[in-house]
Amino acid sequence: MNKLTIREKALLPIVQGGMGVGISAHRLAGTVASLGAMGTISSVDLRRHHADLMAATGKSRDKEAINQANLVALDREIQAAKKLSEGRGMIAVNVMRAVAEYAAYVKQACQSGIDAVVVGAGLPLDLPELTADYPKVSLIPILSDVRGIGLILKKWMRKNRLPDAIVIENPRYAAGHLGAPNKDSVDDPGYAFPTVLEGARELFKDMGLERERIPLIVAGGIHSPEQVKNLFKLGADAIQLGTAFAVTEEGDAHPKFKEVLANAKPEDIVTFMSVAGLPARAVKTQWLANYLDKEEKLQSKAAAKPCLVGFDCLHQCGLRDGIGKHGQFCIDQQLAFALKGDVNRGLFFRGSERLPFGNEIRPVKQLIDFLLGDGYVEGLANAA
Repeated sequence: MNKLTIREKALLPIVQGGMGVGISAHRLAGTVASLGAMGTISSVDLRRHHADLMAATGKSRDKEAINQANLVALDREIQAAKKLSEGRGMIAVNVMRAVAEYAAYVKQACQSGIDAVVVGAGLPLDLPELTADYPKVSLIPILSDVRGIGLILKKWMRKNRLPDAIVIENPRYAAGHLGAPNKDSVDDPGYAFPTVLEGARELFKDMGLERERIPLIVAGGIHSPEQVKNLFKLGADAIQLGTAFAVTEEGDAHPKFKEVLANAKPEDIVTFMSVAGLPARAVKTQWLANYLDKEEKLQSKAAAKPCLVGFDCLHQCGLRDGIGKHGQFCIDQQLAFALKGDVNRGLFFRGSERLPFGNEIRPVKQLIDFLLGDGYVEGLANAA
């Protein structure tokens, strides 16, 4: 029986990926953890799940007030997820390295008692320092190739720290922000799971880290039990899914959000440049189609301007900073529309592959049972 072991804790070998704005909050993450797996809260702009915080900051341009509200929301979501999990599984927080309040989110998550911090959308070279006062918190970087894994290992080893697990995300299939420098490199064969898994194990051997048993979690395009079995045979310790969990009954987004993702056909899914300077993948809704028609013109006229939502969510923003090669839209605003099910104005991130249950919305437990095999959840509980 395959299991994911992090800090001597045995988990189901399936991880729910972090999805913002607010797509994976306490209900989804807590439910996944309650079944013995790792549930992940996305840290980005969680105030949007809290009416009192939005009433206080929704029309505000007070950056400090908005950032503080988001820290309060993050703490609330962590506590609610932990309560829902009843001590089972693990609760993680995903923090994008590209967000302006990256360090503050990491520190708040640790103070709130999170089990693990997961960081993608950039190299978290300083994560060991940020979490130094919380040695029990597991650190998990999201990377796409062997070079990135090697860089993190070398930098962290100088700080007497190793990752507690590594998520290997293939940009060819994943949703949202992708771990590739540009759109043209998304399909690079160097990101293929067999290549990166084999390369990572060789790297561990060369660096004398074989005995450390750092788990490798693969992410991107996984949708069938056959794929899962094959990935385990290739040496993966666990799988991570985002879109498939987003459309479950317990997913924290509006039902319309789930319908958009579940009903999307292959030709509806496109890759484009985000305002964060990374390629991204989403459903080509009416808003995105209109934007892409005007993208080249908008990029040619890019110029620095004030943040539309008042709190400068990204460290570097193509729209705010006038970076012509980046996207030219407010990502926080468009993702918030999607969270609330606004089909006409939302940006709906989605992976490229079909979903395990087609266009059906089913419970988290059915998804886990389908991918790992009926009885897997109960089997781990009995083993524990």
